[in-house]
Amino acid sequence: MGSRIHTLLHICTLDEWLSARRTGEHRPESLDTHGFVHLSAPDQVHLPANRIFAGRNDLVLLRLDPNRLTSPVRWEAGVPSDPESMLFPHLYGPLPTAAVTAVTEYRPDADGTFGPPPG
Repeated sequence: MGSRIHTLLHICTLDEWLSARRTGEHRPESLDTHGFVHLSAPDQVHLPANRIFAGRNDLVLLRLDPNRLTSPVRWEAGVPSDPESMLFPHLYGPLPTAAVTAVTEYRPDADGTFGPPPG
């Protein structure tokens, strides 16, 4: 993983986060269906947010310390509509809650689209 990335992000619902806190790990459906947890760098998180969660108001961003992740992270292509050279981080195992350094609400703009998170 590139040394330029000090924070990774994961989008989930507040309920999913609260459940993960109780169990110590987050196991989204993608872990079973695709074999990995979708993560993003801060400057790209709005792309999957708009593709998958457009208009939703129950989302949070989990800010992750990559050094606290206990499974491999591989940078891989997203979907064909993403910029050609853009790679996304995929976590090949459950997301441990111990890797989460901050949780913030992630709300769409008035038109229902998401932008990059502040900061």
